[in-house]
Amino acid sequence: MLTTLLAHPKTGQIATYTRRTPPQSTDPDRKLQAYESTDTSSWSTQLQSTSPPPTIFFSGLGTTRGQAGSLAAQRLIDYDLNLSMARAASAAGTRVYVLVSTGMASASSAFPYTRMKGELEDAVRELDFEKVVILRPGLIVGEREDSRPPEAAFRWVARALGTLNQKYLKDTWAQDASVIARAGVMAGVMCVEGTAPEGKTWVLEGGDIIRLGRTEWKE
Repeated sequence: MLTTLLAHPKTGQIATYTRRTPPQSTDPDRKLQAYESTDTSSWSTQLQSTSPPPTIFFSGLGTTRGQAGSLAAQRLIDYDLNLSMARAASAAGTRVYVLVSTGMASASSAFPYTRMKGELEDAVRELDFEKVVILRPGLIVGEREDSRPPEAAFRWVARALGTLNQKYLKDTWAQDASVIARAGVMAGVMCVEGTAPEGKTWVLEGGDIIRLGRTEWKE
């Protein structure tokens, strides 16, 4: 997402909140202000003190149950930290909130992960943003530091099928990380410019992500 934001012709100053310095921390246009801290509880305070406040807040925060150690520990990041940052962004006066969620997210889901993501979606909808964009991708295809062997295998399959038939064998269940990022950035910009669909919440499912993420940018 950050690489896409830095490259977009309509983005100005960008602030990030991460545990480690982003690899894109050196940018020729000096758009980036990187706040780095392993104390994630400090991120919301830093966000609220950012001046000027961000017009759009993008959240791609998340981990796996395996990496976190348990579902409860995963929830501290995927739900609690996400919601804390969303509340801080709302309090700071951010107009548009863009969340990378997951396919089939629902607070009534029988599966703990998709239920947790659905609960987060419902919580951020209630905050005082002008627009809330929710992206629900399928399998995210791309290089990931925390990828487990089964996930890596599915990503390999998705890439292989994509070489045979991108539209019917891959796009229906897996999307490239770069395409998801472009869709999120474009949706956020459209919300600011007033060209997004009407209503407070705009949900983009897999097909919507593909369509918007492969649209050419306009200067």
